[in-house]
Amino acid sequence: MTQQTLAATPPVAVDRSARVPLAPRRDLPHAVTGERHEIDGRAGRLSYYVAGSGPALLLVHSVNAAASAFEVGPIFERQRTVRRVYAPDLPGFGYSDRSPRRYDPRLFTDAIHDMLDEIALHAGPAPVDALAVSLAAEFLARAAIERPERVRRLVLVTPTGFSRGADSLRGPPGGSREVPGLHAVVSFPLWGRALFDLLVSRPSIRFFLRKTFGRDDIDPAMIDYAHATAHQPGAANAPFAFLAGRLFSRDIRDVYEALRQPVWLAHGTKGDFSDFSEAGWAMARPNWRVESFATGALPHFEQPDLFAAKLEAFLAEA
Repeated sequence: MTQQTLAATPPVAVDRSARVPLAPRRDLPHAVTGERHEIDGRAGRLSYYVAGSGPALLLVHSVNAAASAFEVGPIFERQRTVRRVYAPDLPGFGYSDRSPRRYDPRLFTDAIHDMLDEIALHAGPAPVDALAVSLAAEFLARAAIERPERVRRLVLVTPTGFSRGADSLRGPPGGSREVPGLHAVVSFPLWGRALFDLLVSRPSIRFFLRKTFGRDDIDPAMIDYAHATAHQPGAANAPFAFLAGRLFSRDIRDVYEALRQPVWLAHGTKGDFSDFSEAGWAMARPNWRVESFATGALPHFEQPDLFAAKLEAFLAEA
């Protein structure tokens, strides 16, 4: 695995499948403060931000049409004062490889393994604490059961796999919930680009953020960054897989139940992602803690002080 430290000036992106340089991303600022690095590993070229000193903490953003490390920004900025914080751009997002390849749970789980290896290279082999948002919780959980010695505690913020009907998610290990043929439909060249452009227009981004937060007053900076990152070369490749259901694990209930590390599940009670009606089994587990916030799906944006205090308390437990 190779690494380099990047200056603030964005590099030229490269489509690895075609070996054709893509346009420079001059309009994409860094999602969080700190240094930006790149590594090459299982998941290809992976970019991550790092800052602070102390115990390592890995922060993993969600997956959607305009996802980015901006989603973990408030946590990154607070925790960098007491921890060595790492926040990657997942495959297909930010400064990481956005080339047209197969985006599936294995690729995203491997990206987390790459980050765990990178952290071990610099901070030593001790297990690290890790936090993931929404769908990324599925990838973090899978990585944690595949390599339990590398993950000490897990924080899952509004994770997928706990809404009504989730008990049925016990399919073949590693299988996805992809709708057959849907990926070919949404990515078809004649209309795929137009469809994606519509999804990542400013009105659409605002619409989906309203559903996420359950309110109308959305931070303009979040809309601006989502719009910028969704208008980079190759930005549609991972979202097309997301729209087709290819990134959702069919066996995620089994994966969650296999976790033996302490887990804090934090979720909001407002917006379209507040259904945690099938979290009862987790509440009954001694290694799980389920806690709700009177917020939308990203409580660390709406109640940053309360969220930070509860996060610190969880990570500090013996």
